[in-house]
Amino acid sequence: MSLPYDDRDGWIWLDGEFVPWREAKVHVLTHALHYASSVFEGARMYNGNIFALEEHCARLRRSAEILDFEVPYSKDQLMAACNETAAKNGLEDCYLRPVAWRGPEAMGVAAQDTKIHTAVAAWAWPSYFAPEQRMKGIRLTRAKYARPAPFTAPTESKAAGLYMICTVSKHLAEKAGYADALMLDWRGYVAEATGANIFFVRDGAIHTPTPDCFLNGITRQTVIKLAKRKGVEVIERHIQPEELSTFNQCFLTGTAAELTPVSEIAEHVFKPGNLTFDLMEEYSQLCRGELALA
Repeated sequence: MSLPYDDRDGWIWLDGEFVPWREAKVHVLTHALHYASSVFEGARMYNGNIFALEEHCARLRRSAEILDFEVPYSKDQLMAACNETAAKNGLEDCYLRPVAWRGPEAMGVAAQDTKIHTAVAAWAWPSYFAPEQRMKGIRLTRAKYARPAPFTAPTESKAAGLYMICTVSKHLAEKAGYADALMLDWRGYVAEATGANIFFVRDGAIHTPTPDCFLNGITRQTVIKLAKRKGVEVIERHIQPEELSTFNQCFLTGTAAELTPVSEIAEHVFKPGNLTFDLMEEYSQLCRGELALA
């Protein structure tokens, strides 16, 4: 069992300065705890370099704007904070969590009087899925909940509140013996897994859902560029659940998941193939600075 996240050695960057890990706390009446007024990012450092750091920091600020608040640090200041946090903790390969939230200065739905707090934590965190699972492909079931419509929730924001249904769906999947769950959108189209985008392969072409009600992930965008660089056709479109049986490969992408093959989605079976493994290797090389993406 891993150490609880509030009881570790190290340093966390909090509101512009470093505090000992165990002292990085918020009050029980913090607005974000009650009303989900929080946005966050997940980034990875490989060999001392944080992959796509500028994109992650820009998205954090954009997510906050969508939730009607402003992160009190510029993109460049956030980038510096991330690098300094990793260095302060002596890490060269790690996961980073920048987060911004409304504090305890006011309570109630209206939150104009709250102060915006910002933090960055970094820790060693291996792949989201166990290595033996990743190589043979993880198993997914169907999620209980659907991704909401963009006119009912701020779906373009990486907002903490949007992950509530993901947690519930992943818990139910794991209880049933699966690694994750496939979420549909409010229209019944294939959307994503609980914390990663999804891709399918058929006849040498890649098909992936149009991200019109869920995040167009940074890893997703990177893998699409890698595939097109290889001359692979990438088709972004609405995918019906009934189509799953027509695909022969499937994989997930995300900062935490990186690129993870899928072997099952409920009754549908896939076999990780050369295209999936090639992209998996090229993404790893890109993250570690061993491959340039023009």
